[in-house]
Amino acid sequence: MATDLPSIKTDLTRRMDGAIETLRREYSGLRSGRASPALLDPVRVEAYGSEVPLSQVGTVGVPEARLLTVQVWDRSLVTATVKAIRDCGLGLNPAADGQLVRVPIPQLTGERRIELAKAANRYAEGAKIAVRGVRRDGMEQIKALEKKSIISQDDEKRWSEDVQKLTDSYIKKLDDMLADKDREIKTV
Repeated sequence: MATDLPSIKTDLTRRMDGAIETLRREYSGLRSGRASPALLDPVRVEAYGSEVPLSQVGTVGVPEARLLTVQVWDRSLVTATVKAIRDCGLGLNPAADGQLVRVPIPQLTGERRIELAKAANRYAEGAKIAVRGVRRDGMEQIKALEKKSIISQDDEKRWSEDVQKLTDSYIKKLDDMLADKDREIKTV
C-alpha cells in the first residue's frame, strides 16, 4: 500500500484515465450517421468455438461515407459475421457478397437519435460509477493509513479532500464528453 499522497493520486489518476478511455472507445462505437470502422468495434463474432472481436476475423473498410465493408478472411465465418453485426444492437443490416460483407449505414431517424442519446447516457453513467469506485478505493487507502497512525487525522482530511477534487475533475470531463456526444447525435 502506498504511504504518500502523490503515489496514491498517481494510481487513482491512472485508473480514472482508464474509465475515460473506456468511455471514449464506447462512444466511438455509437454511430452518428457517418461510417467509421470504430462503429464495429463492439461486434463479437462466434468463431472457432469462442467469441472473438470482429477485427480478428476480417478487415473493416470505409469505401463510401454511408457504407462499411468487412473483408472476412475465412469464408466459413461470413454467415457468423453477418449475424454478429445484425445482432449487435446498432440497428445495422449487413449483406454478404462472397467473402465481403457490406454494411450500409442508414440515415438516423428521430427515434434512433433518442436511442443513441440514451446509450451515450448509459455509457457515461457506467464511467462515472467506475470513477466513484476508484475514489472509494483511494478513500479507503487513506483511512487505513490514518488508522495505522501512518498519517495524522489532519493529513487524512486534507488527502481525502484532494481525492474528492480529483474525482470531481474526472466527473466533469465525463459530463463534457457526454455533452459533446449528445450534440454530435443531434446535429448529424
